[in-house]
Amino acid sequence: MIRLKVFLLTALVATAACTSPDYDVVIRGGTVYDGSGSVPTIADVGIAGDSVSAIGSLEDARGRVEIDASGLAVAPGFINMLSWATESLIEDGRSQSDIRQGVTLEVFGEGWSMGPLNERMKEEALERQGDIRYEIKWTTLGEYLDHLVERGVSTNVASFVGATTVRIHVLGYEDRAPDRAELEEMRALVRQAMEEGAVGLGSSLIYPPAFYAETDELIELARVAAEYDGLYISHMRSEGNQLLEALEELITVAREAGIRAEIYHLKAAGQNNWEKLDALIERVEAARAEGLHITADMYTYTAGATGLGAAMPPWVQEGGHDAWVERLQDPAIRERLIAEMTTPTDEWENLYLAAGSAENVLLFGFKSEELKPLTGKTLAEVAAMRGTTPEETAMDLVVEDDSGVGTVYFIMSEENVAKKIRQPWVSFDSDAESLAPEGVFLESNPHPRAYGTFARLLGRYVREEGVIPLEEAVRRLTSLPASNLKIERRGSLAPGYFADVVIFDPETIIDHATFAEPHQYATGVLHVFVNGSQVLADGEHTGATPGRVVRGPGWVGRQN
Repeated sequence: MIRLKVFLLTALVATAACTSPDYDVVIRGGTVYDGSGSVPTIADVGIAGDSVSAIGSLEDARGRVEIDASGLAVAPGFINMLSWATESLIEDGRSQSDIRQGVTLEVFGEGWSMGPLNERMKEEALERQGDIRYEIKWTTLGEYLDHLVERGVSTNVASFVGATTVRIHVLGYEDRAPDRAELEEMRALVRQAMEEGAVGLGSSLIYPPAFYAETDELIELARVAAEYDGLYISHMRSEGNQLLEALEELITVAREAGIRAEIYHLKAAGQNNWEKLDALIERVEAARAEGLHITADMYTYTAGATGLGAAMPPWVQEGGHDAWVERLQDPAIRERLIAEMTTPTDEWENLYLAAGSAENVLLFGFKSEELKPLTGKTLAEVAAMRGTTPEETAMDLVVEDDSGVGTVYFIMSEENVAKKIRQPWVSFDSDAESLAPEGVFLESNPHPRAYGTFARLLGRYVREEGVIPLEEAVRRLTSLPASNLKIERRGSLAPGYFADVVIFDPETIIDHATFAEPHQYATGVLHVFVNGSQVLADGEHTGATPGRVVRGPGWVGRQN
């Protein structure tokens, strides 16, 4: 009898030792929104390695890690179609403000990309660095993305190649068209970036020197991106007085270059232009019916953010930052600028006038320690403090700070925000860095969209206002942008797809960041996985940095 007991005990131990978990992670009993926009289902999700392995009933299976997701939404990781985390991820690879909203992919490249660079561009970039300081150890765009991942990032990263970057590389900051040889050099730079994995070509046409580019130049660059099935994405030449004309330019580029096209941060800027949004939507629908692939992205706020350069005409900024600062100290030029800044025009995008008044222009980012106390004040308040006009104050601040000065412009209507959200071809972006309420990030105030864009969509506009149903919101955060970018195995919860997964409470998810106090995390996201590794656990960052470079369809490495 004793020998039998010993044998049975030995057999049980041996059996237990040979039994291993079926999955690395099992997410049990959550409401699964697979990214397709279809009605969600209650199911378990099994993750093995970096991929989703099974979805369904896994009651007989075990995971090394098991998460009870009862009552919670389980969705693919969200895609931020316009992220400016290019420098913030160098400072802190955890991507805290985005991860805590469920973002698992940051997409860069609104006109400016972190490559390709030449030595002159590297020197300028080092000189213009603000609170975040870093070495530039890369030259091409692909090298920059690899550099981020080698340092360690929690999110995946992707990028468009910037048409502005390519222009500066070849032409500097001159207001002229490239000659044939220069255009071929620009096209070669786009080709190199596409083969390194860029997801397309990005432009930002209200800002010098991008403003100087003619439509034909954009078409020629877009044709190269089209050869690699890339996307052309644009901050259009106008979002205000010439909104519909700017849309026609984007459609022309799409048609002539044979390329899919997207509108960056869709908006009708300035109260006089709010009613134009209906006509824009109608024109996009007509283009789509024609067979053109036209889409858009947006952030969930009525204010945009850029710099004081958007309050001044492009001619004063020709030649780059130093030339701009020098001109702003010329009394004759200042007199001319005051007149142009206060006169409505269709010739350039004047966000100062679009905001309606200096009270609607908020200053949030300074380099100078002497000027940082002005953070969070309006241009009107600073002008009153100094006893100068708002226009003079704007010029003085650029000179004194030796920067463009981070600026928020209140230019959109709440009604139009909801209207844009309802369009089935619109995805979402933060148009901001990914930050944390600590360290160097506290030196400036960001637009609250850095902390709240995605949670605001799901909390305010889905749950509280019912603008679109949750399953549709998840589709627009996941499979829609993934499809537009033509990236593989991302944007859906399905076996074989990378395990970029967000688990959130649809009843509590909400943003907390405000313009007065922007450094506040959103809440309601409990768990986030990136490539199968848990980055957020019970609402807290694990410190994991499993992010990878996500490359576009033209990446030559895919052929190897």
